[in-house]
Amino acid sequence: QLQLVEFGGGLVQPGGSLRLSCVVSGVTLYSHTIGWFRQAPGKEREGVSCISDRRDITNYADSVKGRFTISRDNVKNTVILQMNSLNAEDTGVYYCALDSRPYTTICTLARGRYAFWGQGTQVTVSS
Repeated sequence: QLQLVEFGGGLVQPGGSLRLSCVVSGVTLYSHTIGWFRQAPGKEREGVSCISDRRDITNYADSVKGRFTISRDNVKNTVILQMNSLNAEDTGVYYCALDSRPYTTICTLARGRYAFWGQGTQVTVSS
């Protein structure tokens, strides 16, 4: 059964860092694009970053470029989102999602591309 589980959320001070993990089971991670999204209270869910299958093509929202880094560990079936220089605008529930179409080598931040989602992990940036 395909499942995505996020880990690593928490409370951090402005300027701090967090490392989110998305553990994927039930599918070969290498074959699929994975995206990270977030949703702040009262706002729509927005794309943060993604990493494509095979060639690890990456994409970032303008708001996180230079601060966030996405990577994957195919042996552990895990996608990592390293978040540095966090600020209050980064607060929200972070979700990872999987594009069910294998071997597309497409990495997009469009929500409709992703068919499977994790339950989310809360990130709060506050002093």
